[in-house]
Amino acid sequence: MADVTGSAAVSTTGDTGDLPPPGISGTGRIRQPAALIRLLAGLMVTALALLFADYARATTNGLAEDVADAAALVPHPLGAVATGLTTAALLLLPALSAARRLLRTTADRRHVLQQLSDGLLAAVLAYGASLAVDLWIDGPAPFSLVSALTQPLPGDPIARTEPVYGYLAPVLAFLTASAARERRVPRSVLALSALAGLATGAATPTALLLGVLIGWTAAHGTRWAVGTPDPRPRPAQLLHSLREAGLRPVAATPAGPDRYLVRQQDGRPELDVQLLDRQAVTAALVQRAWRRLRLRTAPHPRALRSLRTGLEHEALVSYAAVAAGVRTRRIAATAELGRDTALVAYERLPGRTLDDLDDEELTDALLADAWGQLALLQRRAIAHRALAPSALLVDAAGAVHLVGLADGDIAAGELVLRCDVAQLLTTLALRTGAERSVRSAVAVLGPDAVAAALPLLQPIALARGTRLALKRAGRAAPTAPAAPGGPPAPPAPDLLEQIRTEILHSRPQAPVRPVRLERLRPRTMAAVGGGVVAGWLLIPQFFAAERNPLAAVADADPFWLVLALLAAVTSHVMAAMGFIGFVPERLDFRNAVLAQVAGSFVKLASPGGVGGVALNTRFLQRAGIPTAQALSSVGVGQLLGLVLHLLQIGAFVYLTGLEAGGSELDILPLVVGGIAVAGALLAAVSAVPPARRWLAARLHPLTAEVLPRLVELLRNPGRLAVGFAGQLLVSITLITCLYCCARAVGSQPGYAAVGVVFLVGNAAGNAAPAPGGVGAVDSALAAGLKAATSMGAGEILATVTLFRLLTLLLPVLPGWAAFSWLQRRGAL
Repeated sequence: MADVTGSAAVSTTGDTGDLPPPGISGTGRIRQPAALIRLLAGLMVTALALLFADYARATTNGLAEDVADAAALVPHPLGAVATGLTTAALLLLPALSAARRLLRTTADRRHVLQQLSDGLLAAVLAYGASLAVDLWIDGPAPFSLVSALTQPLPGDPIARTEPVYGYLAPVLAFLTASAARERRVPRSVLALSALAGLATGAATPTALLLGVLIGWTAAHGTRWAVGTPDPRPRPAQLLHSLREAGLRPVAATPAGPDRYLVRQQDGRPELDVQLLDRQAVTAALVQRAWRRLRLRTAPHPRALRSLRTGLEHEALVSYAAVAAGVRTRRIAATAELGRDTALVAYERLPGRTLDDLDDEELTDALLADAWGQLALLQRRAIAHRALAPSALLVDAAGAVHLVGLADGDIAAGELVLRCDVAQLLTTLALRTGAERSVRSAVAVLGPDAVAAALPLLQPIALARGTRLALKRAGRAAPTAPAAPGGPPAPPAPDLLEQIRTEILHSRPQAPVRPVRLERLRPRTMAAVGGGVVAGWLLIPQFFAAERNPLAAVADADPFWLVLALLAAVTSHVMAAMGFIGFVPERLDFRNAVLAQVAGSFVKLASPGGVGGVALNTRFLQRAGIPTAQALSSVGVGQLLGLVLHLLQIGAFVYLTGLEAGGSELDILPLVVGGIAVAGALLAAVSAVPPARRWLAARLHPLTAEVLPRLVELLRNPGRLAVGFAGQLLVSITLITCLYCCARAVGSQPGYAAVGVVFLVGNAAGNAAPAPGGVGAVDSALAAGLKAATSMGAGEILATVTLFRLLTLLLPVLPGWAAFSWLQRRGAL
């Protein structure tokens, strides 16, 4: 956050009568990230509530009926009186709250008026949103949603209740947006009003929930749109709080975002005061929470702690570090400055961070001292977690102090402690090189402790700033010039690889396999998301279709079903032909077929065709083919397979036109248009230097490895023909499988149309990051069959279900058996 107090120092004397009360903060208005997060959360929960009310009609209607049966037991006169009283109290609540705050406030009435105006605006928006929902329910909304949000009024079967109950939403919005501190009375009035609405049958439970969500969302939307008064303290308030903590501050000077340097009386040491701003911490909540969910070594998100808990944690880690003998800043005082701000006052430690030092100042003694300080932390099982250059402070005498322990931990686990070693190795190597960083670490910690950190030398284990610095160092690394007429020089190894090499020089038997730090991988999330989307789109169709697809699969024609199964099995043999045809060396065809069957098991754990590529490369390596040639052979197969795939799409589109009674000229505009678009894109990329360099970098492996391998294959045209035939026939067999599945459920689509649908759907599956193309392939095949054929919804879903059963699910068990068999015989 930007400082709004200026850069001039604020000084005070011993008299504190001119200081404002602790509740008064800065004069500006800011947009708080927490308000935006709550706004988005409110919108999402409101949408989910409406979807649940629509799809779970039996549940919502049953709940409303149970409530109505209970409400029938309440005498009507008593319910009417309760409704009138609670409605009156609800309407008086905002006025009474505003009057109470204005009468009790004497110091900063303007601040209170701003909050009340924010509350009034939020109430207007909430009331408008409630009216919009009413109009939508009365108009285009589906009847299922109308029945979930409303019910017939007691005694009047024609009229219905309101979808958003009474004035619940605007009153709640006013109280929330105006930051009313009184909670018990407003909550009691709101609860009694809701109970009265239920007791008299004037509201459904879903209508009450919707009113609460609209009011809460409108309040936080208003707070984010217009901003809220800056909660950060003025320097005078900061000095007042420090004086109450027993210190003797004289002047406070801003020294950065949320940071002040405070001078004290009587020659006492200066203070370095850091403000803990709830809103600044919340701004990084999503990123920190995702990292915590994804990584086993991530720190607990500070935004999920209360300010008091955060203060206690930081003080505890700092005291533990001092007790361990570590040179660090000592805490002089801590204090809370309201609900959203607190402070930690450290005794100022003059010095420069690692980034501020010149290269000649980074002596071996300084590096050894940094490792010595980390060794003290490690001895007491204290994790720092943020050993970036800013955390290493060097004083005038050249001694290293470790600062920035806010995210640290005591009684840390071994994995987290090893991450600290890996982080400091990388931080020092960025300034001094891998050799000096590792040598200094081994001299202090010993070779075993440094070798234990080798499996954690991976970007995901490092701080974000360190990862960015590694990328910049990689781009700036010089590349050796290529020999005249020779192949391009290989790129220089990255810094992490250099550190690994130096560690292995000191401890050759060190473990090199990276430790898995991820609890949850992005591709797993993509697979789950794809499955949810596919289920959301496809499952309702099972019940909306004229013919139940599950029954259609169960009643499939055995003849076509056997043909589909044979086509699916044959596709693995054709895939083996397409694989070995692009490898000049002689391979065992049986093992190659089993490797393709094993690919059915591997692709369930990897996105697109990544698993198949890795498995084929490993198979060639175990067959005695060097890694470079193995990668080149797989690359040749992938490149020619892509070309053949595009040609097949064009051919089947052409055949589709002939099946429909068209002409072969119908495809000509598409071909010419595609060539023109491709040429225009290539020209545009070539005209932009950064894009041209990016394309050249991507094509470098093609020109350096794949094309020479292809030239070698041209010397054996018979083997190359086997490869081409296999690549073509694997697509033909899978198209035949899909066609037979359609015939098995009683449809008669055109073979060419099915071919186009499969080729496009298969391309979408390989492009999607989900393992096995889950979600992407299913949706693409269903949409393609609907667009290219006259099949009904039930037949389409039955066809896709049967096809994916034969090509994705059933081969998993044979694939696992083939994978295990090849591993036992050393072929994988």
